[in-house]
Amino acid sequence: MQIEIKFDPAFAMAFAHLEPGEAIRAEAGAMVSHTPGLTMETSTQGGLMKGLKRAVGGESFFMNTFTATQPGDHIGLAAPLPGDIAHWPLSGQTVYLQSGAYLASAMGIEVDSSWGGSKTFFSGEGLIVLKVWGTGDLLVSAYGAIHAIDLAPGQAYVVDTGHMVGWSEGVTYQVSKAGGGLKQTFLGGEGLVCTLTGPGRIYLQSRSTSDFLNWLTPRLPKGSS
Repeated sequence: MQIEIKFDPAFAMAFAHLEPGEAIRAEAGAMVSHTPGLTMETSTQGGLMKGLKRAVGGESFFMNTFTATQPGDHIGLAAPLPGDIAHWPLSGQTVYLQSGAYLASAMGIEVDSSWGGSKTFFSGEGLIVLKVWGTGDLLVSAYGAIHAIDLAPGQAYVVDTGHMVGWSEGVTYQVSKAGGGLKQTFLGGEGLVCTLTGPGRIYLQSRSTSDFLNWLTPRLPKGSS
């Protein structure tokens, strides 16, 4: 599989070029276009319980598997929100993604939203974290541009939880109030932040969906009584 990303960082679209017999698994609704030779199969990818776990984790209940049947087959994929896509090749390691960041992956990649850390990591943001592991190509989407930071052992970095996209296994974290106090949290316009410590890679997004919704909601027309 060869991955090509175009139109980034504002309106990124990923093209996966497949060999005959090769397949890619994608979120429902992620497909933009594909060559006629590609076949599509829709399923829960592991049964009812796995589908429910993904739905709880903010992903789609059903997933689509696209399989190439001819040389030159490819598929174009995009996320629902405007933003970037990162290609994150895995070789047996585990990474963690913010709910909604998973876009597509090779068949050797597994996704789970039931691990214990999902209940606590972003609890203040009401988000669930996905555990992703295996070998193959992983496509991760973001709201806004993606920024990758490679942390050295012991190196720390502070990120607003709404701007987190994902991080690799080995990165430790501690969630706290921005500035360390209630005054900074409520009057400074910031909520919870996460201090991440290496070694490992972290991905950030330049925009926050929760901040956008907080800006948009008061501006929506109010229904008449």
